[in-house]
Amino acid sequence: MKPQLLKISKNPTQSFTVRRDLKPSMNNKFHYHPELELLYIAKGEGTQVIGDRITRFQAGDLLLVGPNLPHYWRFDEHPLDEGEFADVIVVHFSENFLGRYFLDLPENKSLKDLLEKSKRGIKVEGNNKAKIIGTLKLMFNSSGTDRIIYLVHALFQVATSDALVLLSSAGYAYEQIAATEGRIQDIFNYTLANYRKKIHISEVAEIASISPNCFCRYFKTQTQKTYLQFLIEVRVGNACRLLLENKLSVKQICYESGFNNFSSFHKCFKEITGESPLSYRKELAHANQGESFLNYN
Repeated sequence: MKPQLLKISKNPTQSFTVRRDLKPSMNNKFHYHPELELLYIAKGEGTQVIGDRITRFQAGDLLLVGPNLPHYWRFDEHPLDEGEFADVIVVHFSENFLGRYFLDLPENKSLKDLLEKSKRGIKVEGNNKAKIIGTLKLMFNSSGTDRIIYLVHALFQVATSDALVLLSSAGYAYEQIAATEGRIQDIFNYTLANYRKKIHISEVAEIASISPNCFCRYFKTQTQKTYLQFLIEVRVGNACRLLLENKLSVKQICYESGFNNFSSFHKCFKEITGESPLSYRKELAHANQGESFLNYN
């Protein structure tokens, strides 16, 4: 299932869009766009795909989807109260809607970090979730400068939330986002170019110009995980992408993603995604059979 680029239309007098959708559309497909998307589902339930993650959504969910991260929501085909399938507030905004240098201000570090995390997709939980939803409602009912202030406030509320759940796998996201500069960038680039073959710590340490022992400590300090964990995430992320495309058999995907045997592939895939490769593919196929979609046109 290849995502389609979707153009978000906005009024020339607006820097971002805020909209309320009351019924799913039959025209939406698995898609992406350069704008970030802040979404509150007041009514409705169904299946969502964000990156390589397939999960259920329900009323009350609050999500932040980063730029160019493929996604869609399919609502269950049963009417809710008042005959409505959905009630959704959706905001689309560009990363630099407040200007080129706004995120580089030291006071905005938490906001900049949040937008970086959003490239994996975020589900917002926590104690201040109700306050964020309240801010979104105020934003929808406002205009002009007030609307901009409410969006900034909502994003800072999300950034300071005590419970943010990252949705798509790390392996999927690494090719979607730009890594930090310097050694980590070199390590990421080398791994993404070579993950299909066996990678020795010594060779990737050489890329980073440090000893193998120092490399292991350095990488864990920078990423909060071992290099082996990172490599497995990259391989599983690639497998998820190939399963989404649905062109190869599961066994072909195993070896195409750098795993030496199917048993190891199955174990690593389930540890990261929570389900087997075959179940993942079947769930995706089932999610893509429906015709009711949330309108993003």
